[in-house]
Amino acid sequence: MAEVPLPDLRNDGPPAQHTRCCRARLRIMPLTSLPSRAQRQRGLVLVLALIVLAAMSLAAVGLMRGVFGSNRVAGNLAFQQAALQAADVGVERAIAWLEQKSAELAQTAPAPAPPTPANKLWNTINASATETYNYVPTRADPAPNQTWEAFWQTLVAANQINALPADAAGNQVSFVIHRLCANAGDPTASRCESAPTLPAAVQNSSKSSSLKLKQASQVYYRITVRVQSARNATSYIQTMVAI
Repeated sequence: MAEVPLPDLRNDGPPAQHTRCCRARLRIMPLTSLPSRAQRQRGLVLVLALIVLAAMSLAAVGLMRGVFGSNRVAGNLAFQQAALQAADVGVERAIAWLEQKSAELAQTAPAPAPPTPANKLWNTINASATETYNYVPTRADPAPNQTWEAFWQTLVAANQINALPADAAGNQVSFVIHRLCANAGDPTASRCESAPTLPAAVQNSSKSSSLKLKQASQVYYRITVRVQSARNATSYIQTMVAI
């Protein structure tokens, strides 16, 4: 600190002693140096730049997650479409086979009883040199709390699954055919799910040609198709047909 002497104070009284005793010293305190305006502006710009950079980083992370999610959804949709197309092959194979077998008869009565013609679809069919596919004449469903994959493995163990060669996309298609009946044998005595027969009042048309509308009751069959892609994604599709 510096000391600055004050000038002598004069008045009309006796000059000497009063002037000497009235002298005082002024102490000047040093001032701390403050940042200039340019420095303060540079600091504010740096803070704003850091805030903008953080916001842009968060936006980039959100954009990347959105892109990944969109790609995942698009991949799932593409797989579902490919699975439907691959499953159609299994459904068409099963329907064509059912239509063929529905017209074939088998001798079911054991000797020495006289043979009784019966439809081949009345009983179990195992794939062999003469039979293309496996077939189950009774209904089977997953147990409570059992997944379709676990149920499918029980069908595989029972040798009831029909596997097709993998397609060009690597999709592995397999299917099983169940007749929706409680028991094997004649559908009329096996408690089968079937289309109702038209009543007598509507069996014929009202025109002179008298078109016959009555037809035999059709039995329902359930075709379950499993599609496993090359990435091990699995899809199940079911189709009901009446023959």
